[in-house]
Amino acid sequence: MSHPYFPQTEADIQHMLEVIGVSSLDELFRDIPEELRLKGDYQLPEGLSEVEVRQSLQQLGKLNKQLVCFAGDGAYDHYTPSLVPYLASRSEFLTSYTPYQPEISQGTLQYIFEYQSLIAELTGMEVSNASMYDGATATAEALMMAIASVKRRNKVLVSATLAPRVLSVVKTYARFHGFELELIPATDGVTDLSALASLLTPEVAAVLMPQPNYYGIVEDLTGVADTCHANGSLLIVQGPASPLGTLKSPGEWGADIACGDAQSLGIPLSVGGPYIGYLCTKQTLVRKLPGRIVGATVDAEGNRVFVLTLQAREQHIRRDKATSNICTAQGVMCLYVAAYLSLMGPKGLTEVNEASYAGAHQLHDMLLATGRFTEVFPGKPFYNEFCLSYKGDVDKLIHRCIEGGILPGVKAEGVEQGLLVAVTEKRSPEEMQQLIQLINEEED
Repeated sequence: MSHPYFPQTEADIQHMLEVIGVSSLDELFRDIPEELRLKGDYQLPEGLSEVEVRQSLQQLGKLNKQLVCFAGDGAYDHYTPSLVPYLASRSEFLTSYTPYQPEISQGTLQYIFEYQSLIAELTGMEVSNASMYDGATATAEALMMAIASVKRRNKVLVSATLAPRVLSVVKTYARFHGFELELIPATDGVTDLSALASLLTPEVAAVLMPQPNYYGIVEDLTGVADTCHANGSLLIVQGPASPLGTLKSPGEWGADIACGDAQSLGIPLSVGGPYIGYLCTKQTLVRKLPGRIVGATVDAEGNRVFVLTLQAREQHIRRDKATSNICTAQGVMCLYVAAYLSLMGPKGLTEVNEASYAGAHQLHDMLLATGRFTEVFPGKPFYNEFCLSYKGDVDKLIHRCIEGGILPGVKAEGVEQGLLVAVTEKRSPEEMQQLIQLINEEED
């Protein structure tokens, strides 16, 4: 055979052809027009030995430039303890798809259950689903969930301080799912709460507030939940998960739904993914929560076991009753988050947050001291991310720093020459000083 590792022999292929009533592979594919059929051999290189393949891949890998990362905008360079990927590789946790058969999926069901428990505790909410694809889709699904929960209302208010890339996804969902979206104006980098009060009409099903917001600012949401609830509207608080180890939780703010990206909980940066979105709510809204929920029970012998408890997507229930068409939870990412939070515990997560906070404020002051930056939102509290305005060409600055081995941040949308900078516990004082040296170099 020309492909010795393929499982079908020539005799197998001939038998299958006979079963379906054709004599050859050419006859099997006779419906494909002749002009679309490949003539001749594939334009592929000759096969390589394993050693040669490894050497080739190593050479390709050397083309990747490893940068010191001060970028954020929703994806953060936090440390992943070595035990996390080890646990994620354990065979008892592996599954190809949804654990429909609980008797053979206890490992998968257990880590999803632990993920739900930990995320619910972190957000201060009563219920978590089995995760979403990422923070942006979790945010859009949260809005759709709110509309499904509040009868005869089809409008949502979203703060203008929401990250633009997330807002773009939300707008797409709104367009194709037929709900109305209106932005709450921002003043000095934070949501204008007086404008929010004036926009709350009987048509508004929910209000979405980011925390921290796109600029890294920690907004004061005092009284927002009461204002929303007085109008019969739900409050959704959205944001990255790691800061919730220190900041006031969505539940403490009085939120009805909490959502965002949980990548910051031990999932490494990896060319945009895979990441994981979290979505939590109050017990009263659980029937409208999209995705799945794993529950704990006991079997006939009294042993603790895990099962799929609620499944609110259209594969399981009537299409018109489904809350989402999300099909697959990010299973391995659930395991990463559950392992990370279990290992870190409240004390470890607090230490991560405190180190990130201290580093961000130190670098913020160092950048201003260069005389090359100005504050965009002076006096506004921030956690581990902040926005400054560069006095030169910010695109050239980013390029120059990348050439020097450092990604200095992300170009901030809507801010003239704005740079969005993030600091995690991985960034050292030496790396910050290297960034300052690159910034102080004369531009071409």
